[in-house]
Amino acid sequence: MAAGKNLAGTILKEMGCAVIDADETAHIALENTKQQVLATFGAEASQKDINLMNADGTINRKALAQIVFASKEALAKQEAIIHPEVSRLLEQFIAEHPEQTCVINATVLNKVPLAVKCDFIIYVDAPFFVRLIRAKKRDNHSIFHLLKRFSSQKELYAQYQKLNVDIYRVRNTGSSKKLQKKLQNIFEKHCFD
Repeated sequence: MAAGKNLAGTILKEMGCAVIDADETAHIALENTKQQVLATFGAEASQKDINLMNADGTINRKALAQIVFASKEALAKQEAIIHPEVSRLLEQFIAEHPEQTCVINATVLNKVPLAVKCDFIIYVDAPFFVRLIRAKKRDNHSIFHLLKRFSSQKELYAQYQKLNVDIYRVRNTGSSKKLQKKLQNIFEKHCFD
């Protein structure tokens, strides 16, 4: 969180890659699986007087989060519904861009089967306090909320290491030019070795 994934995605797009944001893809996947989500969590939402629908007919993600993040079991149920559709949409994106290097901008790509098919993973990281300042400016959440989110991602790099895919860890500590140079070096090394 707040390490610079979006900036890296923009740089890679400028380098000619086709870039897709997995968070946006997950929102589409949620709408595509809306009926199954409502069937799975609707009764519990009613019991808790939580309205899962927005006025425009889309899923109220904040309301759904109150249920799915309340327990590991509920989160696992939601992921079992959403992740196959996310994978399908990402595979479709890749198929639609056969002549380009495809980049998936994702925090938790390790949770979908597509991760093991990647040629390599670029894990963008930044020092804790840099990330905290960026997140506070960007999201305007309380420090407590941000620390909770950071804590939930504490073991993320170790989870990626289990995938048996080449991983390049990039420390985003300075300017966008430095990040661009690091990304170019990775692509030159990986694509031309």
